[in-house]
Amino acid sequence: MAEYIFLMHDDSAADDNTWEAYLHRLRRDGLFQGGSAIGDGVCMRKSGAPAALTTHLAGFIRVNARSLDHAKSLLKGNPVFEAGGTVEIRELPRTD
Repeated sequence: MAEYIFLMHDDSAADDNTWEAYLHRLRRDGLFQGGSAIGDGVCMRKSGAPAALTTHLAGFIRVNARSLDHAKSLLKGNPVFEAGGTVEIRELPRTD
C-alpha cells in the first residue's frame, strides 16, 4: 500500500461533530496513519525573502491506500469534503 496525505483547505463550514465517526472508520479499517489541525507558523529561508505562508490549509490526515482511486474513495464521510470544501490528495513517495 502507498501512503497519501489529505490536505484539508479552510473553504467550507465542516461539521466538527462528524470527525469522530469519519476517523473511527479509517482507524477500524487500518488505514489511518495520523493527522492534525494545522496552526499558525512561519516560512523560513536561509537567504532572501521566503515565500508567503500557505494560509488556506486547515488540517491533514495521513492514510494508507492501494491507489489514488482508493484514496479518493476514502473521502466519503470526510467533513470538509462532505461540506463542499477542498481536500487535496498527495502521495507520499517512499524513499527507502
